[in-house]
Amino acid sequence: MKIAGIRVRGLSPQDLQGPDRLERVLGLLALIMLFFIIAALLRGMSEWARVPAIVWLHLATILVALVLTPVLLWRRRGDARHRLYGYVWSGAMMLTALDSLFIHMGGPGRFSLIHVLSLFTLVMVPMLVLAARRHDAVRHRRTVRGLIIGALLVAGFFTFPFDRLLGHWLFG
Repeated sequence: MKIAGIRVRGLSPQDLQGPDRLERVLGLLALIMLFFIIAALLRGMSEWARVPAIVWLHLATILVALVLTPVLLWRRRGDARHRLYGYVWSGAMMLTALDSLFIHMGGPGRFSLIHVLSLFTLVMVPMLVLAARRHDAVRHRRTVRGLIIGALLVAGFFTFPFDRLLGHWLFG
């Protein structure tokens, strides 16, 4: 099938017209995560000066990815705007994964299980971009869903326990 003169493998025209149920749910969950992060940030304003710059970079990049997630999932795909937003989203995800390797609880070099998701992201985002550039829509879609579930939502969920910054701000 061709869309805007580009051959797209693996999807029917109906697949490209709009989000399916899973994509609607993932977009909604990204918005809920965004809401909780903003609420935590607002509650923790009095402690902002003590937060290291690397954590602010991490929060900024993840906020960009969370804002763009429903936009990318819910709007028309395959056009120039989708590609632009997709590159920004991919860049934000890569920066989030990279800077997370410098954020440690308990001192430098002390990695947690959440860092496994950072490594997963560093491998999968280039695969996502490559699938899109090859017009392999099925692989692209699967990879997007995996990254949103694992790197955004699961990893995001684990930032809210009480002993972590956002959890302390939100629930403290």
